Amino acid sequence: MKHSKIGSVMTSEVVTARPDTPFKEVARLLAEHRISGLPVVDADDRVVGVISETDLLFHEAEAPDRYAPPSRFRLPRLTPAARTAQHKAAARTAGELMSKPPVCVHADSTIAEAARTMARHAVERLPVVDEEDRLVGIATRRDLLQMFLRPDDSIRREVVEEVLIRALWLPSLSVKVTVTDGLVTLEGQLERLSEIPIAVHMTRQVDGVVAVVDKLTYRTDDSHLRPSEQALRGVADDWLRKL
Repeated sequence: MKHSKIGSVMTSEVVTARPDTPFKEVARLLAEHRISGLPVVDADDRVVGVISETDLLFHEAEAPDRYAPPSRFRLPRLTPAARTAQHKAAARTAGELMSKPPVCVHADSTIAEAARTMARHAVERLPVVDEEDRLVGIATRRDLLQMFLRPDDSIRREVVEEVLIRALWLPSLSVKVTVTDGLVTLEGQLERLSEIPIAVHMTRQVDGVVAVVDKLTYRTDDSHLRPSEQALRGVADDWLRKL
């Protein structure tokens, strides 16, 4: 199956900063372009860090309250998070303000891979880099959601052609495939029980699929056999070993 690459949904016109870009210039760039963050790149356009609105807010949050009564002493802040906040509060340049190392994704990564990276690192944007790790674009959560705007008929066509026919070598009418708002229902009878989880798993991997309803039955229960004895055709045997 051909999965959509992150390069197909990313924004190629990227607002960036250099490590020596002043704090106020960074704030101006975010406000002027109405963005919530930007990558910091070096002279070779390699991403060295990422700045978000939250990073800038540390400066304001850590500023002393002029209406608060004076304090005679302050306990030292020893936690890593507190030290990071204090450092960002005193930042004067993008290099001092940015979070590093940056979490990036390559342009040939799939949208699903990029989504997993974004979720794992709890970030809202991913700089997209090429083979030499140079910045070529940026992808946001909104960009990744475009995958779920794929039309139902396009999803159904890929399930039938790529999963059922090409991977499992099934006749096109052996399984009824219906798609409603990204929800795929598989209904019909397969030759072997072991083919059912393969069909369901591969269908879930199709771009734009929200969920899969399994209504498949089987003629032969081969669950007691080893994978090598099941003799699945096409690429199905490889998928079975991955499950």
